[in-house]
Amino acid sequence: MTHDASARRALTMPDLCLVVLIGTTGAGKSTFARTHFKHTQVLSSDYFRGLVADDENDQSASGDAFELLHHVARMRLASGRLTVVDATNVQREARAQLVRIARDHDVFPIAIVLDIPQDECQARNAERPDRMHLPPQVIQRQHRDMRRSLRGLQREGFRRVHVLSGTDEVARAEIVHERRYNDLRHLTGPFDMIGDIHGCRAELESLLVELGYTLTRDEAGRPVDAAHPEGHTAVFVGDLVDRGPDTPGVLRLVMGMVGAGHALCVPGNHENKLVRALKGRQVKTTHGLAESLEQLAAESEEFRTEVVDFCESLVSHYVLDGGRLVVCHAGLPEKYHGRMSGRVRSFALYGDTTGETDEYGLPVRYPWADEYRGKATVVYGHTPTPRAVWVNNTICLDTGAVFGGELTALRWPERELVAVPAEQVWYEPVRPLASAAPGGRDGRALDLGDVLDLAPGGVGRRHIETAGAGLVTVRQENAAAALEVMSRFAIDPRWLVYLPPTMAPCATSTLPGLLEHPAEAFAQFRADGVNRVICEEKHMGSRAIALVCRDEAVAREVFGVDEGMGAGAGAVWTRTGRGFFPDRATTDGFLDRVRGAIDAAGLWAELDTDWLLFDAELMPWSAKAQELLRQQYASVGAAATAALPVAGAALARALARGIDVGGLADRIAGRTANARAFVDAYGRYCWPTDGLTGLRFAPFQVLAGRGGSYLGRDHEWHLALADRLVAADPSGLLAPTGRLIVDVTDEEQVAAGIAWWTELTSTGGEGMVVKPLAGEADRVANRRVQPGVKCRGPEYLRIIYGADYTEPVNLDRLRDRGLGHKRSMALREHALGAEALARLVSGEALWRVHEAVFAVLALESEPVDPRL
Repeated sequence: MTHDASARRALTMPDLCLVVLIGTTGAGKSTFARTHFKHTQVLSSDYFRGLVADDENDQSASGDAFELLHHVARMRLASGRLTVVDATNVQREARAQLVRIARDHDVFPIAIVLDIPQDECQARNAERPDRMHLPPQVIQRQHRDMRRSLRGLQREGFRRVHVLSGTDEVARAEIVHERRYNDLRHLTGPFDMIGDIHGCRAELESLLVELGYTLTRDEAGRPVDAAHPEGHTAVFVGDLVDRGPDTPGVLRLVMGMVGAGHALCVPGNHENKLVRALKGRQVKTTHGLAESLEQLAAESEEFRTEVVDFCESLVSHYVLDGGRLVVCHAGLPEKYHGRMSGRVRSFALYGDTTGETDEYGLPVRYPWADEYRGKATVVYGHTPTPRAVWVNNTICLDTGAVFGGELTALRWPERELVAVPAEQVWYEPVRPLASAAPGGRDGRALDLGDVLDLAPGGVGRRHIETAGAGLVTVRQENAAAALEVMSRFAIDPRWLVYLPPTMAPCATSTLPGLLEHPAEAFAQFRADGVNRVICEEKHMGSRAIALVCRDEAVAREVFGVDEGMGAGAGAVWTRTGRGFFPDRATTDGFLDRVRGAIDAAGLWAELDTDWLLFDAELMPWSAKAQELLRQQYASVGAAATAALPVAGAALARALARGIDVGGLADRIAGRTANARAFVDAYGRYCWPTDGLTGLRFAPFQVLAGRGGSYLGRDHEWHLALADRLVAADPSGLLAPTGRLIVDVTDEEQVAAGIAWWTELTSTGGEGMVVKPLAGEADRVANRRVQPGVKCRGPEYLRIIYGADYTEPVNLDRLRDRGLGHKRSMALREHALGAEALARLVSGEALWRVHEAVFAVLALESEPVDPRL
């Protein structure tokens, strides 16, 4: 056989690993690294030596250089990036540190040895001005150390060792990156993930049929395959065996599906123990293993061999669907996703324990899911629970089929649960099945790190990714204020799934006596390319968010609110997350009336939901702002209306005596009229209430329900639903919202819009809000388009800017108000609100929803004129 000297030499390695180059000075390691790897992947000891000492050959700086190199290597591996270490690495001590770093990050260390003759290395160094005087004995010593190391590299922990002997082999080398066994990100499903089966073949057949699979049977009538007509892939989370009545039948079916490409399977701890028993190892035949061995004893030796081969071929976990889904048996923290090590496999098979045992003598599982904050959804089994419950974007599908519970599957990407009941109790559990799921409801608890940047070296800010505005930054000083509000004053966080965004006013008007006018709002949207807008009556109340569940069972299922945790079937809260009403009884009475209107209007069925989230105004303003009115507005109004008339009377008497006080008297008379107008202005927003009597609730947007977020619907759709609720409400609580649609390119319609605003405000109305009629559809092309702008009437603005704001000198000063920051805040908060709703309806963990909700509250503490 002839040898082809030009054939490429393939050096295989995982696409994520730590590559350690080994060779003497002058062996060509840096050239090799530049040829075969990205320059960002290569960490050169020479570079780091120069970085800390300004001289790449300063050996006295090697300690600091390697400390820095190792630190960067750890950072890269932690973030899942292939890393190459370019150094001589000829001494075992140097390599040991790198092997340890690889193991710490659960990646394979790969050695590439460049075994180049000493004279060649010496000749190369002679050509380099910085190394031409390197003593020959240095290369001789390094070469000797390298050759001594060759046989022991695998024992040191290197998973693969590639030795390139001579310059020809180096020139013919080719790096071949292999996909990790657990990396199936290219498979996008749909998937049907199935929980622990434990020998329950009949239940598995029923579940597969329920999921739409067609079973294939052999000549003996035994199921040996199942395929889905729409190409779904079943994914088994392990523990196929033990305890149940037909372990061989389950294995035969699952092995057939995997072999035919219709399924994937990860190993469970019971498969691991079964294989050891079948191979003659000493194991305790407990927890159902004895039953499996007895059943398999009736099968052929060939079948038992196939079982062993199948189970040994299973990969600890799979990363699927572009990294959005991870499937394993016992759960897996994010740092282990896609990693390969004995530690990862052990966790995937057995999970982690606290080291304690419960009253049944069983190990207490460490509630890793409570602390999970990863983006990927983790689907697992292992710990039987009465029903599958989402905990921080993880779900356990072991619902105890073998113990008389259910066999459960999760459809992906629908995130829909499908279950079939067990035919009977096949195996009595040591611990009652009614025990709580791992983490249980506690898994929904929030952590300070979810909203603050607490990472080592954190920069004091947090970035929240949104679909509408990209990354939104929350500074630590703003987060601190929000944290106090949320932790001390807000309602139960399980309810607090949304906060409404602020809204910017329209551009400042130049018309006499006016600060805001609809003409500017219409012109703004026309310039932004939005032709049709809707003008909505601005109610004289307080912003209120109402979450209405159909019943308490829905509140428990969807939001996790149960006895002792703000029980009820919904909540009502303010813009800052505080409860709107002082007690639960009033809240429940309010929600009962809204729920009655939803029932009568038939919205539950029409929207296919059992909960709805409303954005609304709750009137009167005095119902919520009683203290503000009493301490700020009423006190100012009372002082002004008491003092100014007295001053006016004194000036009148002085004028009657011939004293020239005309100018001052006129000013006092004007201020007296302004003070009375100020009292009249806030007085329109106040009327007596008693409990729910006198309250009016005006919903103007249906934000979300179980069916999804409704932000994509046009505003007329939202208001039409609100009208139906008002019509269906016999209690008189619900109030309509007046509106007018305007084409801002049509002068007649613009004039009609201005006239409508004038009519609203001339009688003391607050004004109106102008929004793109199509809602989000009008904002896709230009994300800087405001979701809405407010145009307030002159008398309402008297409350905001003070009794005398209409004086010309004051108006001239106010017209210089800057709107840029307020508009930016409105856009960012709107994007965060939309992001919170998207995360909520897609079933993401509460901490993910709260990340966006908290950011809205934090942005509210940014320094901006509160009067805008």
